[in-house]
Amino acid sequence: MVAARIVSLIPSATEIVAALDCTDRLVGRSHECDVPTAVATLPICSEPRIDVNGTSRQIDDRVKAALQDALSVYRVHTDVLQQLQPSVILTQAQCDVCAVNLSDVQESVCELTGCDPAVVSLTPMQLSDVWDDIRRVAQALDVPAKGDAVVADLQRRLKELRTLTAAQPQRPRVACIEWIEPLMVAGNWIPELVEIAGGESLLSVAGEHSPWLEWDALVAADPDRIVVVPCGFGLDRTAGEMSTLESHPAWSQLRAVQNGHVYLIDGHHYFNRPGPRLVESAEILAEILHPEAARFGHEGTGWRRWAGQG
Repeated sequence: MVAARIVSLIPSATEIVAALDCTDRLVGRSHECDVPTAVATLPICSEPRIDVNGTSRQIDDRVKAALQDALSVYRVHTDVLQQLQPSVILTQAQCDVCAVNLSDVQESVCELTGCDPAVVSLTPMQLSDVWDDIRRVAQALDVPAKGDAVVADLQRRLKELRTLTAAQPQRPRVACIEWIEPLMVAGNWIPELVEIAGGESLLSVAGEHSPWLEWDALVAADPDRIVVVPCGFGLDRTAGEMSTLESHPAWSQLRAVQNGHVYLIDGHHYFNRPGPRLVESAEILAEILHPEAARFGHEGTGWRRWAGQG
């Protein structure tokens, strides 16, 4: 049987392929795929249509303008796909803003000649969906047993983490900020990660899309911990935007701010990639919520405490 020629158009799918020990079958990637580092040399098969530099407000304005004009936020390089002749293309149908969507891929596939790739679209909304997606990718790559093994190992690690955090005397109330301006609180699988890490997730519902958040609602919830994890932002970029939060008159009223419990997370590599590293994402939360018990070595690379401008 000829091994699959895989193009992954979403970072989480690339990481799933790597977890399945099929990295050597990848022939193309998205503009954002950067883990494992070996994929950096692969041809890039997509790009954003908008300028992704600037503040969260500027990016939000550009995305909304593109969607209002019925434009996709991303572009698929059909000419590159034609050259690569993939047999499997991995994409997603969870969020049109976060990555290349299914309709864009289907449109490009219709233009290809000489190949008829299987399109596997990932649609995670909660952790159980992530496990299903891993198994579906494994099935498409003819390694179903490996998919089952990967899922079993990830579930085992999360079960062990849950046991550790369940033994702690307190469960801090947590608000996870997924976008800074306008405010958005993290939904989907992240409330589950908070619960596994020994906290109580506020202001969003597991398995539902991340909702926009009014400042009044954040003040009313008054969380014990605030975790700032913007989708697509690394630690330094997030730190560069904290002045936007600090300048709001309600910010200093918050319990978490007053007690020094505001934390920045690398949202580019963790939390917002629904794949194997959601386990590390839960470990990051556990280190933040229960530092006396949870030590996995992520501080400084995956997260850091925010001390404020002063």
